[in-house]
Amino acid sequence: MSTFISAENLGQSFHDVWLFKNLTIGINRGRRVALVGINGAGKSTLLKILSGAIKPTEGKVAQARDLKIGYLEQDPHFKNAVTISDYIFHADNIQQQLIRRYEELLENDPENSKALDKVMEEMSEIDAWEYEYQIKTILGRLDIHHLNQHINTLSGGQKKRLALAKLLIEDPELYVLDEPTNHLDIDTIEWLEKLLTEGNKTILMVTHDRYFLDNVCNEILEIDRGKIVPYVGNYAYYLEKKAEREAADEATFQKNSNLLRKELEWMRRQPKARGTKSKSRIDAFYDLEEKTKNNGGKQTVELSVKTARQGNKIMELHHVVKGFNGNTYINDFNYIFKKGDRIGLAGKNGSGKSTLLNLITGLLHPDKGEIVKGETTVIGYFNQAGLSFKDDERVIDVVKNVAEFITMADGKMISASALLTLFLFPPNKQYGMIAKLSGGEKKRLHLMSILMKNPNFLILDEPTNDLDIDTLNVLEEFLTNYPGILMLVSHDRYLLDKMTDQLFIMEGNGQVKIYNGNYSSYRLELEEIKQQAKKPAPEPVKAVEAVKKSKLSYKEEKELQTVEQEIADLEAKLKAVSDKLNTTGLNNAEIIDLSKEAEKISNELDLKSLRWMELTELKEA
Repeated sequence: MSTFISAENLGQSFHDVWLFKNLTIGINRGRRVALVGINGAGKSTLLKILSGAIKPTEGKVAQARDLKIGYLEQDPHFKNAVTISDYIFHADNIQQQLIRRYEELLENDPENSKALDKVMEEMSEIDAWEYEYQIKTILGRLDIHHLNQHINTLSGGQKKRLALAKLLIEDPELYVLDEPTNHLDIDTIEWLEKLLTEGNKTILMVTHDRYFLDNVCNEILEIDRGKIVPYVGNYAYYLEKKAEREAADEATFQKNSNLLRKELEWMRRQPKARGTKSKSRIDAFYDLEEKTKNNGGKQTVELSVKTARQGNKIMELHHVVKGFNGNTYINDFNYIFKKGDRIGLAGKNGSGKSTLLNLITGLLHPDKGEIVKGETTVIGYFNQAGLSFKDDERVIDVVKNVAEFITMADGKMISASALLTLFLFPPNKQYGMIAKLSGGEKKRLHLMSILMKNPNFLILDEPTNDLDIDTLNVLEEFLTNYPGILMLVSHDRYLLDKMTDQLFIMEGNGQVKIYNGNYSSYRLELEEIKQQAKKPAPEPVKAVEAVKKSKLSYKEEKELQTVEQEIADLEAKLKAVSDKLNTTGLNNAEIIDLSKEAEKISNELDLKSLRWMELTELKEA
């Protein structure tokens, strides 16, 4: 198995603090590797080093000769590209430049048949049509449509999807992906899973999405206290083996701690002028002390705050309508929230999820209808837009601006500093600047500032972006025991499944469907409906049994002859369409139309063939 990247004795410091030291790592061809570890462990930094984006403070990285790496950053940069076309299509790639010319003509000058014919002929000559179809599929799935749009007009999520599209189109030998599922809806994530697991792709990625991680990766590398711990297997295997390792580590730690206490007593009893006989025992003491110094149980975030009392009236939505720029996102929606509601919002990007949340929180007002909020309802709204800390602000000041003292779930009052410590912000970070925090640590601080207000109606809009898996597990434990109303928007299918038992499905055109069940149940139901639609309608059992007892009627004899002719005609039609599909020079629209026609004829042929078999069996009975 060839090695694409190998690194030895890597060390990286950040603001005079070592993220990791003496790391040795190898990425082999065909492996799909995930880096996991707590926020601030250095996962994104390690990706940058291995991809060649930055140099390590210590150590060296070796890459296979002429290795083609595609690196997806959390916050992509677009260099000198002005439009989407500039960024997507390489100037030195003839196929891509022809495809660019063709797509731009279709979008901006579709009546120019002369220019279109010329570029289509050139594309046929170099067999660019399949590549054009691949590019168009990738751009379409990532909701990128206007190639002449300026990049500086795109939102953060659109920019991330654009960078992902370019990487997928280039299909590098090594994919380096930093949170690839951020800003994608669930349908697109499932499509990306299939794409990344096709063929023999080599992948190194950081993701918090546990279903995605489990479905895509076959190797896990955990950064744990500055060291790499490898696990060969998917995420479920990693969890199992990690639990076994931690149990063994804890047993070893307890054994060493007990031994250290005995050795410490012995050291204290020794006279100052120690003899040579005890030197080996003294050396063993210092070795034992080193082993137990940094290997105690890992700290975990503690989420435990008081929830405000909830009255009988919580929130009521009556005939709510909301639209923008001629598009209706919410149309005549009614719902009365009740105690114990745990609701997930599902739907494609742009279908109106954030609009509904902004209506509920009062950030938007309905065009029609009314929203009535209960007097005791206290809303806590966690979303990306609310993350507005200043880099030159101290961490502890962010918390003190909310409250100096906070009431916990058990009724005890604790200081802002003590609460920060529970949220894994030790004193050196509390008095440090916001600028020194990682993206995930800023998210954790934002979540903490919201929970401090003791909300009884908690709204989480994509809470999992940038949070490490350990913090997510703690967040889930908190949410499981949270007694208030929970509304959750997330592309994390694991979180939706675990935390919600009802869905608001944004179906488009303002329609909101209420579904009782979690996300996996909903997807399973959709799949069953899809499969059912493909099957021919079954004949009523009694009618079929009655027919089998008799010979064919005159009408059925005529039907048999007709069906035979219809089958022959359909087979001829299918062959003609297949022959057209195999010719060169077709544009994308023609290919799609012919494919749909072939599928329709094939389905009709299946139905006619089934009926022919039924009639033939009856005749021979």
